Amino acid sequence: MNMLLRVGQIRRCAASLSQTINQVAASRQKHTLPDLTYDYGALEPYINAEIMQLHHSKHHATYVNNLNVAEEKYKEALAKGDVTTQVALQPALRFNGGGHINHTIFWTNLSPNGGGEPQGELMEAIKKDFGSFEKMKEKLSAASVAVQGSGWCWLGYEKDSGRLRIAACANQDPLQGTTGLIPLLGIDVWEHAYYLQYKNVRPDYVKAIWNVINWENVSERLQTAKK
Repeated sequence: MNMLLRVGQIRRCAASLSQTINQVAASRQKHTLPDLTYDYGALEPYINAEIMQLHHSKHHATYVNNLNVAEEKYKEALAKGDVTTQVALQPALRFNGGGHINHTIFWTNLSPNGGGEPQGELMEAIKKDFGSFEKMKEKLSAASVAVQGSGWCWLGYEKDSGRLRIAACANQDPLQGTTGLIPLLGIDVWEHAYYLQYKNVRPDYVKAIWNVINWENVSERLQTAKK
């Protein structure tokens, strides 16, 4: 009798949990393309308006739309208990979810009033972990240029050690989900980020982007990561 009662309780709990998951999924708001805080032409001459418009309104928008589609399919598969479809959707969730996460950070990492060098706590952390700002800049630039094919290069924060790290991620793999590092500054080295202006000369694009880095945003991300 006790065993039957326990089985009944487990079934009721499972049904309740499934219902809760479905309710949360149904009420979830769809992902949307974030607005930029500056005009498409504001980063010129370092990144031209045509690149920014296509990059934001076409490429990033595509990641957002495809992520919403993938999540809707995943919700349906979850409701049906269709594990095969759930597994099959993982690459689309990773690629489009990563694309949305990465670009949302990227736009805030840039500013028409950017460039120069960071100040305060961020600068001290850079000096501690890399020796100097110039050394960090050289290492991050070299790692960005060295990415094979498409991907991102990041300055991230390692929570356990309290240190800054440089890491590259392929395709749209998100930094934190891939390495555990908290993203502070990302450089997009997909060709759509620079080809219309810099053609296949990625080093020139990487050199130019330092002129529009929003160090205030990077500093804020470091402060948040340390909490």
